[in-house]
Amino acid sequence: MISDYAKSERENIEKYQNQGYKSNYNVKDASLLDVATKKKYKPEEVTVVKEYRYEGMSNPSDMSILYIIETADNNKGTALIGYGPSGDLNAAEFFKAIPKKNYKN
Repeated sequence: MISDYAKSERENIEKYQNQGYKSNYNVKDASLLDVATKKKYKPEEVTVVKEYRYEGMSNPSDMSILYIIETADNNKGTALIGYGPSGDLNAAEFFKAIPKKNYKN
């Protein structure tokens, strides 16, 4: 049996999409942006259900975090964010601003 931590980003995204986490999110202008609807969320409107960290197989500096997200208006989805030396600083600041009580794991 493969553990959740041994799965690839794609496998985990598909797993959660099958559980109703259909939205795709990016961070833009200090907000979480639903790519399809263009709706923006503030950090306090976001709950992180789970997160997974990945390192690149061929290049360990290729690092990413997959966030499993629920919003205050009951939308569910995922955000795949780069971190480390080549990561997205704005995204890192956004997820750091989410209140600790909004992290379930």
